[in-house]
Order: sequence, then C-alpha cells, then structure tokens
Amino acid sequence: MILLDGNLFNRRVMLQLKGTSRVSGLAVAIAKPSPPQGFSPGLKCPNDGFGVYSKDYGPQFAHCNNTVWNPLGSGLSYEDFDFPIFLLEDANETQVIKQCYQDHNVPRDGSGPEYPLCAMQLFSHMHAVTSTVTCMRRSSLQSTFSINPEVVCDPLLDYNVWSTLQPINSSGKVDAEKEVIIVATRIDSHSFFWNIAPGAESAVSSFVTHLAAAEALHKASDVHLLQRNIMFTFFQGETFDYIGSSRMVYDMEKDKFPLRLDNIHSFVEMNQVALRNASVLWMHTDPVSRLNKSVEVQVRILLDILSNSSVGANVTLQEAGYSQPLPPSSFQRFLRARHIPGVVLTDHRTAFQNRYYQSMYDTPENIQMQYPEGLSPEETLEYVTDTAKSLAEVATVVARALYRLAGGANNTSAIQADPKTVSRMLYGFLIKMNNSWFQSIIKPDIKGILGDVPQHYVAVSSPVNTTYLVQYVLANLTGTVVNLTKEECLNPEKTPSSEKELYEYAWVQGSLEPNSTARVPYCVRSTVRLSKALSPAFELRQWGSTEYSTWTESRWKEIRARIFLVASKELEIITLVVGIAILIFSLLTTYFINAKADVLFSIPRDPGAVAY
Repeated sequence: MILLDGNLFNRRVMLQLKGTSRVSGLAVAIAKPSPPQGFSPGLKCPNDGFGVYSKDYGPQFAHCNNTVWNPLGSGLSYEDFDFPIFLLEDANETQVIKQCYQDHNVPRDGSGPEYPLCAMQLFSHMHAVTSTVTCMRRSSLQSTFSINPEVVCDPLLDYNVWSTLQPINSSGKVDAEKEVIIVATRIDSHSFFWNIAPGAESAVSSFVTHLAAAEALHKASDVHLLQRNIMFTFFQGETFDYIGSSRMVYDMEKDKFPLRLDNIHSFVEMNQVALRNASVLWMHTDPVSRLNKSVEVQVRILLDILSNSSVGANVTLQEAGYSQPLPPSSFQRFLRARHIPGVVLTDHRTAFQNRYYQSMYDTPENIQMQYPEGLSPEETLEYVTDTAKSLAEVATVVARALYRLAGGANNTSAIQADPKTVSRMLYGFLIKMNNSWFQSIIKPDIKGILGDVPQHYVAVSSPVNTTYLVQYVLANLTGTVVNLTKEECLNPEKTPSSEKELYEYAWVQGSLEPNSTARVPYCVRSTVRLSKALSPAFELRQWGSTEYSTWTESRWKEIRARIFLVASKELEIITLVVGIAILIFSLLTTYFINAKADVLFSIPRDPGAVAY
C-alpha cells in the first residue's frame, strides 16, 4: 500500500506502479498548491473520434493532426489499474497515516520494525468487467431472465437544460420557416477521481457566462419582436464523447424535439473563456463547411457581428484563422448532421490555456478567483471579483451580438450583463452550493441537492445537482414572477390563462423573511425545460457503437478505507494455536458432559414415595 505525494501522481510513476505486483492500493495526497507544471489526466485530443473530423470530413484535421488541443494530457484517466486509487483531500487524514507509519513501521536503531505494524486497507470493489459491451450484455440478460436482476453497470445519463427567448410549444413543432439561433455550452466536467470535478475553467466559466448573457438579453425591451428566436442550451455529458449534444441532434433528426435541424440559423458556443491573454477571445470556425459559399457568407456575417459587438468593451474578439479547425466542442456534433454556420468562442487560439483540464486542480484558484480575508459567507457571496467582472464583459459582448444576429435594430448599450449576478453564480458553482441565493430559487422538495462542495460530474443518478441548479438559476434570471397560488403554480393546467404548452412553472422557496426562519415562496414562469442526455447508443442497443458515446459506470457495494495495527506472525500463530486448543477443549468438555448427562442432570427420586 502506497501513500503518494500529489506532485508525484503522474503517468510515468503510475505506469511504474502498474507494472509491479507488489502494489495492492494507492492513496494520493492532493498537492497544495496545485502542481505549477500543470496536470491533466485527460487525452491530448479530447473526444477524439466523436467530433466532426474524420477520414471522410477534413481528414487533415482528424485526431488533432493539425492542433494538439491538450498538450499536457497524460491519458491517465483512460488507463486500467487493477488496484484501488483513493484521493486524500484532507491534510489531517494524510498526517494520521504518516504518523501511524512513523510510530510503528520505521526501523529503530538499525534493526527492522517491531510489531505491531501500521496497515491500510482500501475497499473499492467494482461489479462491471471488461467493457461496456460485456457489462451491458450481462445486465440485459439479468433483466430479461432474472426475477431479481443484478445490474453491473449503468450508462451515463442526465438531462440537457434549454430555454428559448420567445416561448415555443414544447409538445409541438416549430414552423419550418422559423429560424432559431442556438447558444450552447457544456455543464459537466471530469477528473481522475469519481465525484471530484470542479471544472472551473473547463465548464463553469463558460456556462456562468452563458447564463449571464441570457439574463442580459431577456432584459431587452423588444426581444419579443426579434425576427429570429434564440435557444439557450446547456449540454450534459459532453466530457464523455458529447453525450448531450449527440442526443439532441438525434432527437431533432427523429422529430422527437420541438426544433428540427433545418430550423437552426446559426450556432454560437462558449467554451473555456476565463483565462484570456490581453483580454483576447478567439473565434473558431469550421474551415471545411466554409468551403460552401452560402455557409461562408453566413459565417462571415456572424464573425463581423461578434467583432463589432466588442467595440468599446474590454474584450477583443479575433478570428483564430481560416485554416484552424474547431476545438473540441458540441458544435461538432451538429456539423456531423448538417452544415450550419457557427462560431466557438475560447480563450485559446491553439492549445488550451488551461493547464488543469479535466483534473481536480481546475479550481477557483485556476481562474484567479480571490476574496479578501475575513469575509462572512454572505459577504463572500456578494463580493464582486475581478474574474466576475471579466466574465460579465464577455457575457455582455455575446448578448449584444446575439441581439444583432436575431435581427435587433435598437441600440445595444442597454444590454449589459450584471457582474454581481456572475459573482453569485461563481461562488455557488465553485465554492459553496448551499448558499442563501441558491436556497431561495429552488423548489422546497429538492433542497437536499445543495451540498457544500460543488462538483460537476455527469454520473448516472439524474438529474445531478448541477443540472437542477442550472435549470433554476436560468429560470430565475430569465423567468417572470407570476401571481399564482401554490396550488395553481403546481397545477397550471387548471388555470386557463397559464399557457402550459408555452411555459414551465416552478414554486420556489424564496428568501428568508427579516429576523425570521420563515421563507416567502413564489411562483416563477419560464421557458426552461429539460431534455434527456442519454447516448443514442443505449436507445439503439448498439453498445459497441463508434458513432455515439458508449460510456458506462460500474456499480459497487461501498467505497471506504481504514488503517489499523497488524500483529506479528508469531503472535498470530500463538493466537491461532491457543484458539484451536480452546476449541478442542470445549469439544471434549461438551462430549463428556453429553455422555454423562443422565448422571449429571438426572432428577432426584422423591424420598416420600414408597414402593410395595
């Protein structure tokens, strides 16, 4: 059993440990501060093989031949280790293990260590084996023929969050001539360790900017008059080969979604946007689809609108280059289905600026979130950081560009993202989910999702807390408070004027009354909805698909660890021999007692009874 310093947790060391049979488990002490050289257990070419580029489409860009997006990627998360690996985030736990080792296992005076010795045990038994194809086949057979099936793995599953600027009928179909602009970002992240995925730069910076842009745009007075509608989309499971976006494209193709692919006018995606150099944001486009003249014209208009919207702002938008391919992005899944004019906004022109992509070190510190010392939790929630101001500027530029792209003709100076709202979101999604703002905007029956430590792993128990919170934050920022009772809000179909087909209603907790523990709940009407983010491969039962994501998660009984003292071999043998001796003595005693039972346990004769 090895206790490994976090700075030594890298591919070279791990492959050495993997190659020996002497290692039965590994506990990794998290490095503080984060490794300055960077650490990314992801792939150098994220989501390789599931994007748009292949031997049939832009082969020169396939497999990151043109640009290695994540040069620090070690691929460690995709290695198979036959021993459990635990992360120790608490320095006190690490110190307890070290102290136990020093007290009992360190040799004294040149002689070997004396018993008892300190030992550690890690429990992490996984039921699934080999591959998704094998474990899904076994689970399917169990479910078919067993009364009490034992499922060994589950597909990664959650929900995409989406809403529209102008309400649409969620149960119908948008008219074929109606054009919609899709604004997209991912809301999931990943790291080597289960359930530890802060994703500050890789996910949170982009979807917080997206939420702020949606709020700013909804405040414009003439949005209901815009020529084109705008759909704000937050994809889940994108880290695992574009689960959310591939499912939405699949649903659009199969007429299982209100929009069709033909309704999409253009596509704007926000990727990693927090680590900008000299306030530059790069606009990435697809060079292959731009060979089509009509697409090229529309992409050029889109680029010009974005560039013009940044004039006078502290953000400069520059084109990454005509020959530069798209970075890993949800937009690629839409391009696989249809040539759509689109732009992906990032803080990097070529390789990622993020040195901790898909790692536990992609924390608030990675995007320079800093707070003054001595602030209370409530003061920290309201404190506007420089990072929040920076992301609010990006959100403002994007919102103004979307307004123009949708056909807006008025002055855009009034369209402004709120840095205070961005600060609240960053605090809630990166530092403490269980805060007063999040408590006030969610339903009472799901308040249990507000844990202290935010994480953004997609998982299999859906929706995860990130999905719920993005849903209710978006509803809070873009919805309307309506004067309905609790009964009317929970059952809007009973109210004739509710327009249930166009809107969703939520009865939320509300803020605390002054000097009281009671809350003031209210009803929110919005266009925010959820759609399933399950890979089509599992709908089609194509568990070995190379077209769609096939990621599954193994089931397990429990994950725990313990340290204890181990006695010497001699003491163990003595204990065993004494135990056997006691057992034999007990058996013999029992035998003799049983043999003489008629004597030992006979009932004495009554002396008053006389026989004649």
